[in-house]
Amino acid sequence: MQRLRELSRRVEAVYGEIAETFNNYQQRQGLQCRSGCGECCLAPTIEATVLEMLPLALYLFDQGKAEQTLAQLEQLTEPQGCFFYQKLSFDGKQGQCSVYQQRPSICRMFGAGGYRDKTGQTSLSACKTIKLDNPGKYQQSLIMLQSEPPPLMMLSKEQVNELDYQLGNNHYGINTALQLALEQVLFKASYSFEQTDQQIA
Repeated sequence: MQRLRELSRRVEAVYGEIAETFNNYQQRQGLQCRSGCGECCLAPTIEATVLEMLPLALYLFDQGKAEQTLAQLEQLTEPQGCFFYQKLSFDGKQGQCSVYQQRPSICRMFGAGGYRDKTGQTSLSACKTIKLDNPGKYQQSLIMLQSEPPPLMMLSKEQVNELDYQLGNNHYGINTALQLALEQVLFKASYSFEQTDQQIA
């Protein structure tokens, strides 16, 4: 269990760097997310690794909510948006994250970031809402790709996932990744308790 906690602290340290890097770029370019927008959180295609969900899994364990959350996740019958997204409008496009401080790396890069195109050149990925809200700033950011390149999302994800090859190697739907992370934490916790009981005996 101690190893998972140390690993989680290392993941969170990288998360801080990622958030600062992407937030600084988005602010400089004027490509921030619309306040209260949660449309991306509804997407069933968002993926994460078990490692990326480890800080959240440990947080839920420490809050005494790990087993309850795991049971709820196991009842999901099909891919859907993030389990922890709270809808605040009828269509769900307005809302908020209920575990914002523990959100995975993909959520810290959402809005605007860089990727490599088929030719290996840096391109800009921005959500459709940001493009609609800031068409001029989006076009200007495209013009400035060489002089003001966006941080690369894949490199930032790799920065996290290389901390532990086993837990960071495979990508899953975000809810499945959390489920697997919770199973890891609960297994290690039960093993630690068993060892403690044996030592007492």
